[in-house]
Amino acid sequence: MVDCNMCGSAGTKPLFRVKGFDLVQCVRCDLAYVSNPPDPEGLRKLYSAGESDYHSELHDPDSAASRRMAAIAARHLTFTRRFVTEGRLVDVGCSSGEFLLLAQKAGFDCSGIEFSEESAIEARRRTGLTVERGTLHDTTIEAGSCDVLTLFDVIEHVPDPLADLARAFELLAPGGWLVLSTPNIDGLFPRASRPLANRLDYWPHPEPPHHLFQFSQTTLSRMVGQAGFSVEGVRHCNIDLAYTFGTPATLARMPKRLAYAALFAPLAKLGPMLNMGDWLYMAARKPKAN
Repeated sequence: MVDCNMCGSAGTKPLFRVKGFDLVQCVRCDLAYVSNPPDPEGLRKLYSAGESDYHSELHDPDSAASRRMAAIAARHLTFTRRFVTEGRLVDVGCSSGEFLLLAQKAGFDCSGIEFSEESAIEARRRTGLTVERGTLHDTTIEAGSCDVLTLFDVIEHVPDPLADLARAFELLAPGGWLVLSTPNIDGLFPRASRPLANRLDYWPHPEPPHHLFQFSQTTLSRMVGQAGFSVEGVRHCNIDLAYTFGTPATLARMPKRLAYAALFAPLAKLGPMLNMGDWLYMAARKPKAN
């Protein structure tokens, strides 16, 4: 069992248990996290295309997963360009390189970092760009040399997000931008469906053990600030409904899931309008040099 990554407290309350993993919430700072995460070897296996299909569909540009990721990459770029439009950009967790391709076309000087060896190889092949295999802590990038670091749907996967944010702060130049996205546990759909999670043994918002942490806007802002950044902008979105609830074809074969989707999908769609989306973007800035 691990203590809270943000405040160090050992006090927790249970939220949800699935596949033997316990999602808990810190009673001091409200950060939600998996208290019994996989060990390093277990995490490596989760992101190995040889042992999991987590990335494999993305290698086919005509697959539904690739088309979905292309649309998401365009959304990533739109949000990023609200704050910064040029400079050296490193995409952390770049997967097969969809966002890198778009960012390069938009004028950024791009490279990537990817934990999955198979996906790093695919990203290099597709983009022709430098893509390091590893993490922020393994990179050969010099401290203070980046203008933009993007971590789209990454921070919830890493075992020590506060350390990753501190490392991002080191790598960014003064005035540099950190742009990230993550699921929002305080979104309208996650909040409304949480009371039923343990009764139904089903809560499609958190994904233990892939998602080791579940942030809200409040907890993410606090952790980003703890790492030295100032939050400059937030945007609420909803996760693709087919991804959360299932495709129409799948739901047609599963009446109980269809009923669940009928109850909660409208709330997932409504959430962003109330600044309670189940997915959020955040842009934060490293202070400029005096």
